[in-house]
Amino acid sequence: MSQTPAFAQATAQTEDLLLSVHNLQVSFRGDEGIVNAVKNISFDLAQGQTIGIVGESGSGKSATALAIMGLLGESGKITSGEVIFRPSGEAPIDLVRVSPQKMLKYRGDRISMVFQEPMTSLNPLFTCGYQVIEAIRLHQKVSEREAEVRTIQLFQEVQLPNPAQLIERYPHELSGGQLQRVMIAMAISCNPQIIIADEPTTALDVTVQATILLLLKEIQRSRQMSMIFITHDLGILAEIADKAIVMNQGEVVEIGDTKAVLQTPQHPYTKGLIACRPRPDRQLRLLPTVSDFMEIHDGRMVEKEPSDSYLEVVPPEEIAARLAELQKQDPILSVQNLRIEFPIRSIFGLKKRYLVAVNNISFDVYRGETLGLVGESGCGKTTTGRAILGLTNGVTGSVKFEGREISKLKGEALQKLRCDLQVVFQDPYGSLNPRMSVGDAIAEPLIVHSHQERFQRYRHAAARRERVAYLLERVGLPKSAMRRYPHEFSGGQRQRICIARALALNPKLIIADEPVSALDVSVQAQVLNLLKELQEEFGLTYIFISHDLGVVKFMSDRIMVMNKGEIVELDNAESIYTNPQQPYTKKLISAIPKALVLSP
Repeated sequence: MSQTPAFAQATAQTEDLLLSVHNLQVSFRGDEGIVNAVKNISFDLAQGQTIGIVGESGSGKSATALAIMGLLGESGKITSGEVIFRPSGEAPIDLVRVSPQKMLKYRGDRISMVFQEPMTSLNPLFTCGYQVIEAIRLHQKVSEREAEVRTIQLFQEVQLPNPAQLIERYPHELSGGQLQRVMIAMAISCNPQIIIADEPTTALDVTVQATILLLLKEIQRSRQMSMIFITHDLGILAEIADKAIVMNQGEVVEIGDTKAVLQTPQHPYTKGLIACRPRPDRQLRLLPTVSDFMEIHDGRMVEKEPSDSYLEVVPPEEIAARLAELQKQDPILSVQNLRIEFPIRSIFGLKKRYLVAVNNISFDVYRGETLGLVGESGCGKTTTGRAILGLTNGVTGSVKFEGREISKLKGEALQKLRCDLQVVFQDPYGSLNPRMSVGDAIAEPLIVHSHQERFQRYRHAAARRERVAYLLERVGLPKSAMRRYPHEFSGGQRQRICIARALALNPKLIIADEPVSALDVSVQAQVLNLLKELQEEFGLTYIFISHDLGVVKFMSDRIMVMNKGEIVELDNAESIYTNPQQPYTKKLISAIPKALVLSP
């Protein structure tokens, strides 16, 4: 490793370089000792360039960004390396060795950051406008009135509606997309030379995601900024980055022009990441995973030849025959004229108003089918799922399960129905009691329903343990997992635990509400494959809710598109993608990142 400071080696060739990272190593101190999160990585960022850093959770991409910003916290430490920043009109400076006081001069002013979760990044006690005004006055000598005018201009630049009124709103009063725009406005408030965007679109709908990406590109172009964009989605990487850096376990495994990396990947890890993302333009029988392309031997990644099975495409005639066979049966679930209203609190005795969340929708679901529900946040898809399960009020219309009206069931009758209707929620950590072991969490439904004749054998602890062990094994977890607690597992493992719990009572229908949206693409592929395998083994029927059309198309026999509480379009999955009839469906499809169809 060279010990000569990088800025002493600057030549004419580096005049357009804005940031140079050389041999950066970052470690964190944890309960189990020192964790090396970033291992000897190097890259250069030129003026006006966008570098995309992609990888799974734990790959070191966010730790790299935090190291550049000097935000590693007390447990994090840069153990070696240089981060050379070349600010306009100043001599190059190594951000690793700059004092914390001087770092304040650069952070937020010359280098700024947009974080993944805007709701947790903004203070809920202050208005959005106040927080941007505060950021401006921290770095610029302007009056409060001048900062307010500047904030309104920034809100206009990031295309927020009614900026003059919006500066008085609190974070909880804005949508996720609007909050992210506020964060972008704050990040560009001091006209930085570099902006670091850390997963800024992960929690957003595909259409909102597309508008945020366009906004970032336009701001970068108009302000001539450089950008480091961090993501786990190769589709987004293709949309925004000039240069791609692929990270795995703290190391750079591939670096190069984005198009070249995506079209002709050299490293097996990159090949696996590209392959495991559901592609809406082809229907695979099962999704490939990273482990199909590489394995670990003696701590090293070794490429292996993937089997042809991961590329097995389901013939269109087989898809059509399956759907025709399913629809010969009577529907297992029939929803007619479903309407759901939520009261809006009246003020000063005014007449109570209602928000119509779902507006008079009707559809059937057939035994063994997967019906995909897709649409943006607020379209009514989750509310529809909750109404079917009897988890919401204000419901009118008919919901029949196996020919029986269930919309008015209460008490013991509703509890008995829950044996056949189960749910897998979006957030696996929030779905599990942190004080209950995994074994107890999966066994709980068996205890609750043990008074029923078909579950009486589970009154005995030994029978419950045997059932839990089987379910854990079936979802790919060891029997020993039943003694551990949710915080001891990764996100993908926790979702497997939630699936095992949903299967405990041998249900007939499972509503999966965004079950993979919070997972890395490789873990997502594993969970989606598992759901398909379980459907075939247990004869399950799914209602699969998501805003990701690629994921929904892979899982579904038919897709129902919802918007503003109404059904926009309902057809077989292939027709929805290849021949959408409605403008809203076309908008959803056009917002899918183009890289999803780049790879061969």
